[in-house]
Amino acid sequence: MPSGLIEVRREYSAADEVGLIEAVHGALVTAFRIPPQDKDVRLVAHAPHRFACSPRLAQPEYFTLVSIDCFAGRSVDAKRTLYTEIVTNLKAFGIPPDHVTILVRDHPTSNWGIRGGQAACDLDLGFDVNV
Repeated sequence: MPSGLIEVRREYSAADEVGLIEAVHGALVTAFRIPPQDKDVRLVAHAPHRFACSPRLAQPEYFTLVSIDCFAGRSVDAKRTLYTEIVTNLKAFGIPPDHVTILVRDHPTSNWGIRGGQAACDLDLGFDVNV
């Protein structure tokens, strides 16, 4: 059950915000093989002066940071697929591929309290983390 956060430097329409969330969630479903109903993705739009980015970017207003916190166990290949899927899916919103940074943070299942405060390591998650 990855938890995603998309941070952007510009305002999008409500429909595009939903689309951005779906783009990242769809990439997680494809790459990490999570159940489609396992959705936890947030979007935060920052004022540009509150979200610095590299001055080398041609369109800094499109800089997008995607952070994924997830259970440890995903392979490097699964993460490569995730990166490719996210960048590909975000192109539909005019976001240049080189303006996307993706950060994946792996955590042991013992560090996640879910389903009423239970340690994830004590539960049947319903999907395989080792993809």
